[in-house]
Parts: sequence; C-alpha cells; structure tokens
Amino acid sequence: MINRRYGDPSTVLHLADLPRPSPGRGEVLIEVRAAAVDPGVWILITGRPPAARLAFGLRRPRQPVRGRDLAGVVVATGPGVTGFTAGDEVYGTSDRGSFAEFAVAPVTRLAHKPTRLSFTEAAAIPVSGQTALDAIRAAGPLTGRRIMIIGAGGGIGAFAVQLAVAGGAHVTAVCGPGKAPLMDSLGADRVIDYTRAEIDRDGPVHDVILDTAGCRPFPLLRRALTPAGTVLLAGGGHDAPGFLGGFTRQLRAPLAGLFSRRRLRPIAGHERAAGLEEINRLVEAGHLTPVIDRTFPLSDTVAAIAHLAAGHPTGKIVITMDR
Repeated sequence: MINRRYGDPSTVLHLADLPRPSPGRGEVLIEVRAAAVDPGVWILITGRPPAARLAFGLRRPRQPVRGRDLAGVVVATGPGVTGFTAGDEVYGTSDRGSFAEFAVAPVTRLAHKPTRLSFTEAAAIPVSGQTALDAIRAAGPLTGRRIMIIGAGGGIGAFAVQLAVAGGAHVTAVCGPGKAPLMDSLGADRVIDYTRAEIDRDGPVHDVILDTAGCRPFPLLRRALTPAGTVLLAGGGHDAPGFLGGFTRQLRAPLAGLFSRRRLRPIAGHERAAGLEEINRLVEAGHLTPVIDRTFPLSDTVAAIAHLAAGHPTGKIVITMDR
C-alpha cells in the first residue's frame, strides 16, 4: 500500500506491485501477517502538519510504502544478523513500510513474538506499546502513587493503563462513553467519562498525569496535579492546525513548566529491541494484553485510515494481509 504524493488517503493511497525488498546488513526480510495503524501513518499520508515534511519529504514522501508496526515470519536474513533465522515469528517496526506482503526491518527494532499472542495482537504493540512504556518509565516509581491517564481507551492509553497498574499505581482512566467496562477489565481504579465530568473535579490529587489525547490546556492539567507533580505528553493532536500542528504543544511544554514545581514533559517513544523484550516479559507474565478495536484487510487500508481519522478507536486498528 503506497502513496507517492501527499493528500487525502482516499485519493493518494493505493495498492501497487513492487519488487520484493532485500534485507541489508543487520536486517531481515519478513513475510508480514499483520501491521497496525497509528497517527504517524496518517501524517505520512496527508503531509500534515507541514513541518513533518521536513523529515519525510518536502514535496512527496521519500519512502512510498506506508506502515511501521508489523508482525510476521522471517523469510531471509541479511549479512551480520544473529539471533534470528528463517521461520522465526517476530514483531517490531520498519522504516521501509509494513502495509505490504513482505517488509524489511532492522534487528535492532525486532523481537521474537510472544507465544501467547497472535500476529494481530503482536502487530498492535511496537509503536504505541513502546511509547506507553517510555511514558510510564518517565513517571518514575509508581507504587502507591496516583496517576491519571487521559485518552485511556486509545492505542497508547490502553497500554499505559496496564503498565501503570502493573507498576502498583492508583490509576484514574479518562476516556469516552462506553469504555468504562474495558478500563475496569484493565485494572483501572477509577474511570472518568470526559463527556460527564472534567479531569480536575477532585482537585490537585494526581502525582502524574499522562495525556495521550493532546487536547487539554495546560492550566486545566495543572489543576488536577499535586504541587510537585508531573504532566507527561505523549501523542495526540496529530490533526491540529498550523505549521507544527500538535508538535507546538510538545515544544511549549518545557517552557510552560519553567517557573513551577509542576513539570510538563513531552514523551517521544523509542522503538528498540530492548523495549520489545521488556514488553515480552510483561506479556508472558500476564500484565499486558493488546486491545484491538478493529481489523481490516490490506485491500481496505483506506477504510482503516478513515476509521482512525474519525476519532476515538478503542485500542488499536490492525491491518491483516489478504491471503
């Protein structure tokens, strides 16, 4: 599934036959079984916000195949690869696209798929799961502390709730209508339906707030935070207006907290094998289970992107291969 120019997914995204990629040094060729959708994919298709084009191509995407998360089976290995061999079931990320029958990925961003997960479940993890992991790490020790997770029903949020619960925190999940049963099943102690109550209704009682939705103003976040608490900003706002879009908020955060004990800290997830291995241990211990909103076949990728853009999916959207 490729786009050679920026624009509306329904007009620029389409299926194409391309040569099978070859793995280079430190890479493996993977027969893709599933690949996940995330806001970064939307940015690479639409070219919005415009600032993103500085990294991915000013006039058109430098790399036309879309998708990053993937899960599948190793077909071949490139020079210098150790620890992986043909037939291994793996998951991770690829910078060369994953919405395809075959993809190449560096072993530095791969891990063996947990045996208790399907390919669909594993594909949902790499980007959002590692962003959530980095955010929870940044929160520091959580045992006995109160953490609020905004956007708890989304891709990053559903992982973050489980990680915070596993870390011993008292978790308040902020989500949309109808998601309370899911939050209860993930272990959240309290649930706030943002259509019925605002996040500061209990006053400044949270030691950490993780905002994955990107739509709450900083003063409101502070009102729900303890005097020495921390706000972590991860994801959200990909469709915000302006040259920088949602990145404006991330850049303003350190300055907004400059003269206050309450810290505001942007989080950028790092995709790496070590993070996936840590997630593997949590999965195998029963502390982490991917939440899947819907699956779409590769031929319906445009519909999958539209479902993401419509907002408020519960967990992750996953593309499965047409076989």
